[in-house]
Amino acid sequence: MNLILWLKVLALGIVEGITEWLPISSTGHLVLLGEVLNPGMSEEFMKMFNVVIQLGAIMAVVVLYFGKLWPFHTAKTASGRNWFRNPQTEGFGGRFQSFANRYCHMDKIVMWLKICVSTLPAIVLGLPLDDWVEEHMHRPVPIASMLILYGVLFIVIEGWNKTRSPRVTRIRQLTWRDALLIGIFQVLAIIPGTSRSGATILGGILIGLDRTVAAEYTFYLAIPTMVGASLLKLVKFGFGFTGMEIAVLLFGMVVAFAVSVLAIKFLMSYIKRHDFKVFGVYRILLGILVLIFAFTNIL
Repeated sequence: MNLILWLKVLALGIVEGITEWLPISSTGHLVLLGEVLNPGMSEEFMKMFNVVIQLGAIMAVVVLYFGKLWPFHTAKTASGRNWFRNPQTEGFGGRFQSFANRYCHMDKIVMWLKICVSTLPAIVLGLPLDDWVEEHMHRPVPIASMLILYGVLFIVIEGWNKTRSPRVTRIRQLTWRDALLIGIFQVLAIIPGTSRSGATILGGILIGLDRTVAAEYTFYLAIPTMVGASLLKLVKFGFGFTGMEIAVLLFGMVVAFAVSVLAIKFLMSYIKRHDFKVFGVYRILLGILVLIFAFTNIL
Protein backbone atom coordinates (compact mmCIF):
# COMPACT_ATOMS: atom_id res chain seq x y z
CA MET A 1 0.00 0.00 0.00
CA ASN A 2 1.33 3.42 -1.00
CA LEU A 3 0.87 5.40 2.22
CA ILE A 4 2.11 8.61 0.61
CA LEU A 5 -0.57 8.38 -2.09
CA TRP A 6 -3.35 8.01 0.50
CA LEU A 7 -2.03 10.94 2.51
CA LYS A 8 -2.06 13.07 -0.62
CA VAL A 9 -5.65 12.01 -1.42
CA LEU A 10 -6.57 12.73 2.21
CA ALA A 11 -5.17 16.25 1.81
CA LEU A 12 -7.10 16.78 -1.43
CA GLY A 13 -10.33 15.57 0.21
CA ILE A 14 -9.84 17.90 3.17
CA VAL A 15 -9.16 20.85 0.88
CA GLU A 16 -12.23 20.04 -1.24
CA GLY A 17 -14.46 19.76 1.83
CA ILE A 18 -13.34 23.17 3.08
CA THR A 19 -13.08 25.13 -0.16
CA GLU A 20 -16.25 23.86 -1.87
CA TRP A 21 -18.36 25.93 0.52
CA LEU A 22 -16.10 28.76 1.57
CA PRO A 23 -15.96 31.29 -1.30
CA ILE A 24 -12.30 30.68 -2.08
CA SER A 25 -12.50 28.31 -5.10
CA SER A 26 -12.35 24.56 -4.60
CA THR A 27 -11.24 23.80 -8.16
CA GLY A 28 -8.49 26.40 -7.95
CA HIS A 29 -7.17 24.95 -4.71
CA LEU A 30 -7.36 21.36 -6.00
CA VAL A 31 -5.51 22.20 -9.22
CA LEU A 32 -2.80 24.09 -7.37
CA LEU A 33 -2.47 21.50 -4.61
CA GLY A 34 -2.41 18.71 -7.18
CA GLU A 35 0.56 20.35 -8.91
CA VAL A 36 2.39 20.69 -5.59
CA LEU A 37 1.61 17.20 -4.26
CA ASN A 38 1.67 15.35 -7.59
CA PRO A 39 -0.33 12.29 -6.44
CA GLY A 40 1.13 10.21 -9.26
CA MET A 41 -2.19 9.54 -11.04
CA SER A 42 -2.74 10.28 -14.74
CA GLU A 43 -3.53 13.83 -15.80
CA GLU A 44 -6.88 12.70 -17.25
CA PHE A 45 -7.83 11.01 -13.99
CA MET A 46 -6.91 14.08 -11.90
CA LYS A 47 -9.04 16.37 -14.10
CA MET A 48 -11.98 14.05 -13.51
CA PHE A 49 -11.11 13.58 -9.82
CA ASN A 50 -11.09 17.34 -9.14
CA VAL A 51 -14.74 17.54 -10.24
CA VAL A 52 -16.24 14.21 -9.18
CA ILE A 53 -14.80 14.44 -5.65
CA GLN A 54 -17.28 17.27 -5.19
CA LEU A 55 -20.09 14.71 -5.05
CA GLY A 56 -18.90 13.87 -1.55
CA ALA A 57 -19.21 17.50 -0.57
CA ILE A 58 -22.67 17.71 -2.17
CA MET A 59 -23.90 14.80 -0.05
CA ALA A 60 -23.15 16.89 3.03
CA VAL A 61 -25.75 19.42 1.86
CA VAL A 62 -28.30 16.66 1.25
CA VAL A 63 -27.76 15.25 4.75
CA LEU A 64 -27.70 18.58 6.61
CA TYR A 65 -30.62 20.16 4.76
CA PHE A 66 -32.72 17.12 3.91
CA GLY A 67 -35.71 18.46 5.83
CA LYS A 68 -35.66 21.68 3.82
CA LEU A 69 -35.03 19.95 0.50
CA TRP A 70 -37.34 16.91 0.46
CA PRO A 71 -40.66 18.07 -1.04
CA PHE A 72 -42.89 15.10 -0.21
CA HIS A 73 -44.67 13.84 2.88
CA THR A 74 -47.33 11.29 3.78
CA ALA A 75 -51.03 11.94 3.97
CA LYS A 76 -50.86 11.48 7.74
CA THR A 77 -48.50 14.43 8.11
CA ALA A 78 -50.36 16.71 5.70
CA SER A 79 -51.05 20.15 7.11
CA GLY A 80 -54.47 20.41 5.52
CA ARG A 81 -53.32 23.54 3.70
CA ASN A 82 -54.61 24.30 0.22
CA TRP A 83 -51.65 25.55 -1.84
CA PHE A 84 -53.70 26.81 -4.78
CA ARG A 85 -55.32 30.20 -5.35
CA ASN A 86 -58.09 28.68 -7.47
CA PRO A 87 -59.09 25.40 -5.77
CA GLN A 88 -60.63 22.74 -7.99
CA THR A 89 -62.49 19.60 -7.01
CA GLU A 90 -63.21 17.97 -10.37
CA GLY A 91 -61.29 16.70 -13.37
CA PHE A 92 -57.54 16.41 -13.73
CA GLY A 93 -56.97 19.75 -12.02
CA GLY A 94 -58.93 18.63 -8.97
CA ARG A 95 -57.07 15.31 -8.75
CA PHE A 96 -53.71 17.06 -9.14
CA GLN A 97 -54.51 19.61 -6.44
CA SER A 98 -55.77 16.90 -4.10
CA PHE A 99 -52.55 14.90 -4.55
CA ALA A 100 -50.38 18.01 -4.07
CA ASN A 101 -52.20 19.08 -0.92
CA ARG A 102 -51.96 15.59 0.60
CA TYR A 103 -48.43 14.59 -0.35
CA CYS A 104 -46.38 17.64 -1.37
CA HIS A 105 -44.75 20.70 0.11
CA MET A 106 -45.50 22.93 -2.84
CA ASP A 107 -43.24 25.71 -1.60
CA LYS A 108 -40.29 23.28 -1.77
CA ILE A 109 -41.31 22.09 -5.23
CA VAL A 110 -41.42 25.71 -6.42
CA MET A 111 -37.98 26.21 -4.87
CA TRP A 112 -36.65 23.25 -6.86
CA LEU A 113 -38.17 24.65 -10.04
CA LYS A 114 -36.34 27.92 -9.37
CA ILE A 115 -33.13 25.95 -8.81
CA CYS A 116 -33.71 24.37 -12.22
CA VAL A 117 -34.00 27.85 -13.71
CA SER A 118 -30.72 28.77 -12.03
CA THR A 119 -28.97 25.81 -13.66
CA LEU A 120 -30.06 26.75 -17.20
CA PRO A 121 -27.29 29.32 -17.84
CA ALA A 122 -24.64 26.76 -16.87
CA ILE A 123 -26.12 24.30 -19.38
CA VAL A 124 -26.53 26.84 -22.19
CA LEU A 125 -23.32 28.85 -21.65
CA GLY A 126 -21.07 26.66 -19.53
CA LEU A 127 -21.18 23.34 -21.40
CA PRO A 128 -19.91 24.69 -24.77
CA LEU A 129 -16.94 26.31 -23.04
CA ASP A 130 -15.99 23.42 -20.75
CA ASP A 131 -13.31 21.84 -22.95
CA TRP A 132 -11.70 25.17 -23.83
CA VAL A 133 -11.58 26.26 -20.19
CA GLU A 134 -10.11 22.92 -19.12
CA GLU A 135 -7.39 23.21 -21.75
CA HIS A 136 -6.43 26.86 -21.26
CA MET A 137 -7.47 28.00 -17.79
CA HIS A 138 -6.46 25.16 -15.44
CA ARG A 139 -3.10 26.85 -14.91
CA PRO A 140 -1.57 28.76 -11.99
CA VAL A 141 -1.62 32.26 -13.54
CA PRO A 142 -5.34 32.32 -14.59
CA ILE A 143 -6.30 30.77 -11.24
CA ALA A 144 -4.27 33.34 -9.30
CA SER A 145 -5.78 36.17 -11.35
CA MET A 146 -9.32 35.06 -10.53
CA LEU A 147 -8.45 34.59 -6.86
CA ILE A 148 -7.24 38.18 -6.68
CA LEU A 149 -10.03 39.69 -8.80
CA TYR A 150 -12.85 38.13 -6.79
CA GLY A 151 -11.02 38.84 -3.56
CA VAL A 152 -11.13 42.53 -4.41
CA LEU A 153 -14.79 42.24 -5.43
CA PHE A 154 -15.71 40.65 -2.10
CA ILE A 155 -14.13 43.52 -0.18
CA VAL A 156 -15.65 46.23 -2.39
CA ILE A 157 -19.15 44.73 -2.57
CA GLU A 158 -19.32 43.96 1.15
CA GLY A 159 -18.30 47.55 1.90
CA TRP A 160 -21.01 48.84 -0.43
CA ASN A 161 -23.57 46.40 0.99
CA LYS A 162 -23.25 47.75 4.54
CA THR A 163 -25.59 50.63 3.74
CA ARG A 164 -28.30 48.43 2.19
CA SER A 165 -31.17 46.42 3.63
CA PRO A 166 -31.71 43.02 1.97
CA ARG A 167 -34.80 42.66 -0.20
CA VAL A 168 -34.92 38.86 0.20
CA THR A 169 -34.62 37.41 3.70
CA ARG A 170 -36.13 33.97 2.98
CA ILE A 171 -35.56 31.63 0.08
CA ARG A 172 -39.29 31.46 -0.65
CA GLN A 173 -39.13 35.21 -1.46
CA LEU A 174 -36.79 34.59 -4.40
CA THR A 175 -38.39 35.56 -7.71
CA TRP A 176 -37.93 33.69 -10.98
CA ARG A 177 -35.83 36.62 -12.17
CA ASP A 178 -33.62 36.31 -9.09
CA ALA A 179 -33.13 32.60 -9.81
CA LEU A 180 -32.09 33.30 -13.41
CA LEU A 181 -29.67 36.07 -12.43
CA ILE A 182 -28.01 33.87 -9.81
CA GLY A 183 -27.62 31.20 -12.47
CA ILE A 184 -25.91 33.71 -14.76
CA PHE A 185 -23.50 34.63 -11.97
CA GLN A 186 -22.79 30.93 -11.46
CA VAL A 187 -21.56 30.65 -15.06
CA LEU A 188 -18.65 32.94 -14.14
CA ALA A 189 -17.31 30.14 -11.96
CA ILE A 190 -16.43 28.05 -15.00
CA ILE A 191 -13.02 29.75 -14.79
CA PRO A 192 -10.94 28.05 -12.06
CA GLY A 193 -10.10 30.34 -9.18
CA THR A 194 -13.45 32.13 -9.36
CA SER A 195 -15.36 29.92 -6.88
CA ARG A 196 -18.87 28.75 -7.70
CA SER A 197 -20.10 29.61 -4.22
CA GLY A 198 -18.26 32.93 -4.33
CA ALA A 199 -19.79 33.97 -7.65
CA THR A 200 -23.34 33.03 -6.66
CA ILE A 201 -23.07 34.56 -3.19
CA LEU A 202 -21.71 37.82 -4.61
CA GLY A 203 -24.42 37.79 -7.25
CA GLY A 204 -27.08 37.14 -4.64
CA ILE A 205 -25.87 40.01 -2.47
CA LEU A 206 -25.79 42.34 -5.48
CA ILE A 207 -29.42 41.64 -6.39
CA GLY A 208 -30.64 42.07 -2.81
CA LEU A 209 -30.42 38.72 -1.05
CA ASP A 210 -29.61 38.48 2.62
CA ARG A 211 -26.11 37.01 3.09
CA THR A 212 -27.46 33.88 4.80
CA VAL A 213 -30.09 33.31 2.10
CA ALA A 214 -27.47 33.76 -0.63
CA ALA A 215 -25.22 31.16 0.99
CA GLU A 216 -28.00 28.65 1.63
CA TYR A 217 -29.38 28.94 -1.91
CA THR A 218 -25.84 28.45 -3.20
CA PHE A 219 -25.65 25.17 -1.27
CA TYR A 220 -28.92 23.95 -2.80
CA LEU A 221 -27.93 25.04 -6.30
CA ALA A 222 -24.72 23.03 -5.99
CA ILE A 223 -26.69 19.76 -5.98
CA PRO A 224 -27.91 19.66 -9.62
CA THR A 225 -24.96 21.72 -10.87
CA MET A 226 -22.23 19.50 -9.46
CA VAL A 227 -24.09 16.26 -10.13
CA GLY A 228 -24.38 17.31 -13.77
CA ALA A 229 -20.74 18.42 -13.96
CA SER A 230 -19.60 15.15 -12.38
CA LEU A 231 -21.60 13.02 -14.80
CA LEU A 232 -20.12 15.00 -17.70
CA LYS A 233 -16.58 14.36 -16.44
CA LEU A 234 -17.30 10.67 -15.89
CA VAL A 235 -18.63 10.32 -19.44
CA LYS A 236 -15.56 12.08 -20.84
CA PHE A 237 -13.26 9.88 -18.74
CA GLY A 238 -15.07 6.82 -20.08
CA PHE A 239 -15.75 4.90 -16.84
CA GLY A 240 -12.57 2.92 -17.54
CA PHE A 241 -11.41 2.89 -13.94
CA THR A 242 -8.75 0.71 -12.44
CA GLY A 243 -9.36 -0.68 -8.96
CA MET A 244 -6.88 1.82 -7.52
CA GLU A 245 -8.58 4.75 -9.23
CA ILE A 246 -11.98 3.74 -7.83
CA ALA A 247 -10.50 3.45 -4.33
CA VAL A 248 -8.79 6.84 -4.60
CA LEU A 249 -11.96 8.52 -5.86
CA LEU A 250 -14.20 6.99 -3.18
CA PHE A 251 -11.75 7.80 -0.41
CA GLY A 252 -11.50 11.41 -1.56
CA MET A 253 -15.30 11.70 -1.66
CA VAL A 254 -15.73 10.27 1.83
CA VAL A 255 -13.16 12.69 3.25
CA ALA A 256 -14.76 15.60 1.37
CA PHE A 257 -18.18 14.66 2.80
CA ALA A 258 -16.98 14.55 6.41
CA VAL A 259 -15.07 17.81 6.17
CA SER A 260 -17.92 19.52 4.28
CA VAL A 261 -20.33 18.88 7.15
CA LEU A 262 -18.04 20.86 9.45
CA ALA A 263 -17.31 23.55 6.85
CA ILE A 264 -20.99 24.22 6.13
CA LYS A 265 -21.85 24.48 9.82
CA PHE A 266 -18.91 26.84 10.33
CA LEU A 267 -19.81 29.09 7.40
CA MET A 268 -23.49 29.44 8.32
CA SER A 269 -22.53 30.28 11.89
CA TYR A 270 -19.80 32.69 10.78
CA ILE A 271 -21.86 34.77 8.35
CA LYS A 272 -24.55 35.43 10.95
CA ARG A 273 -22.02 37.68 12.70
CA HIS A 274 -19.48 38.59 10.01
CA ASP A 275 -19.23 39.53 6.35
CA PHE A 276 -17.10 37.93 3.62
CA LYS A 277 -14.24 40.43 3.62
CA VAL A 278 -11.85 38.04 5.36
CA PHE A 279 -12.26 35.59 2.49
CA GLY A 280 -11.50 38.41 0.06
CA VAL A 281 -8.25 39.14 1.88
CA TYR A 282 -7.34 35.44 1.89
CA ARG A 283 -7.99 35.17 -1.86
CA ILE A 284 -5.78 38.17 -2.61
CA LEU A 285 -2.89 36.90 -0.48
CA LEU A 286 -3.12 33.39 -1.95
CA GLY A 287 -3.32 34.75 -5.48
CA ILE A 288 -0.21 36.88 -4.98
CA LEU A 289 1.65 33.89 -3.52
CA VAL A 290 0.69 31.72 -6.49
CA LEU A 291 1.84 34.40 -8.94
CA ILE A 292 5.20 34.63 -7.17
CA PHE A 293 5.66 30.86 -7.40
CA ALA A 294 4.51 30.80 -11.03
CA PHE A 295 6.86 33.53 -12.21
CA THR A 296 9.79 32.01 -10.36
CA ASN A 297 9.12 28.66 -12.12
CA ILE A 298 8.45 26.82 -8.86
CA LEU A 299 5.13 25.63 -10.25
